[in-house]
Amino acid sequence: MVSGPSRREVRARRLPTAVKIVIAGGFGVGKTTMVGTVSETQPLRTEELLTDVGVGVDDISGVERKDSTTVAMDFGRITMRNEYVLYLFGTPGQKRFWFMWDEVALGALGAVVLADTRRLSDCFPSVDYFERRQTPFVVAVNCFEGAKRYDLAEIQMALNLGPKVPVMLCDARKIDSCKQVLIDLVLHAMKVRGLVDAPAPQQV
Repeated sequence: MVSGPSRREVRARRLPTAVKIVIAGGFGVGKTTMVGTVSETQPLRTEELLTDVGVGVDDISGVERKDSTTVAMDFGRITMRNEYVLYLFGTPGQKRFWFMWDEVALGALGAVVLADTRRLSDCFPSVDYFERRQTPFVVAVNCFEGAKRYDLAEIQMALNLGPKVPVMLCDARKIDSCKQVLIDLVLHAMKVRGLVDAPAPQQV
């Protein structure tokens, strides 16, 4: 008797599932860095140099050394164990570019809201946006050098997050840290959307 292919063999032959993920947060929080760090392809960036035109418009307090900004979106891609291909879309952080968020977020499984404890209030618009859209999201605190560290429970309370919203620390410059944030987001989004029977992505 000839047996059919095993479940593992079937999964190996199956094309990976495409998943759209949004990377959001305030100005200078590390969205472009995160997409660039984790992308397995050359990331698409739409950065422009900051000029005197932005004086009085863009608040750079706390990130005075930043000399460029995303004006449309960042884009990258990463494959997780040949089961998922995550397409990463980084949103622009400044208020004058928020009108593009609806297009960037359309069809996303979930979102990562990057936070900076030096400017924690800057991620409120992103949190509010995804809560209103009922888009599953996690909050990842980018650990900048010299920034004060807080307990995750304190950050969750300061952002007025519900108990089911995951909060974690990350370093947007380190690939393993970024991958873990994305895995945690996908697991959270699958649970929220009732996709618990789908195979979970694993670290590569």
